[in-house]
Amino acid sequence: MAMVTVEPTTFSVVFFDASVICDWARDVADRLGFDGEEVHIVIDETSPLARWHIAGDRPVRLLVDGGAFEDTRRPREMAERRTRDVVGRALLRVLDRRGDGFVDAPPDDELTLAHAVAWDVYVVGRLARRFEHNGQRQRRLYQFRNRHGFSDAADAAFDRIWSADDLDWAALIAISDGARAVVTE
Repeated sequence: MAMVTVEPTTFSVVFFDASVICDWARDVADRLGFDGEEVHIVIDETSPLARWHIAGDRPVRLLVDGGAFEDTRRPREMAERRTRDVVGRALLRVLDRRGDGFVDAPPDDELTLAHAVAWDVYVVGRLARRFEHNGQRQRRLYQFRNRHGFSDAADAAFDRIWSADDLDWAALIAISDGARAVVTE
């Protein structure tokens, strides 16, 4: 079982429950194979933004703006689906980076927008299959199109990435760059 901690342990700006977030995050971590590993989640409850950042991978340390775990229909309330999604996306990126296939991937803050979106599509597609939910496929497709063009080639590239389970960094970037090349030709 993963050892998950959440900071702060009590919230004053948002109506979050650290123990519930721990339970959700632990379930995701365990299902992704983080058995026995430490996962620390630090939440900035004062930020309504939906950003998150991996600040370390051994132990895993996630820095999360409160809006990332917030219910979009009920401000300041936590949302299970969004929380599980963010934790899952972050943990799959950690697993990707730990593998040999992503050794050449640049740090997150150096990724181009197109490459960041392509990697997110790859991660969310795997999560959707593993956790049996839709992963907001249409939303991800729209984001992909915004960075890769609104074309049949971009849609085909999206489908390849979304349905893949075993891409490495070079293959992911080749698909992404190939879709973008069609737009610039």
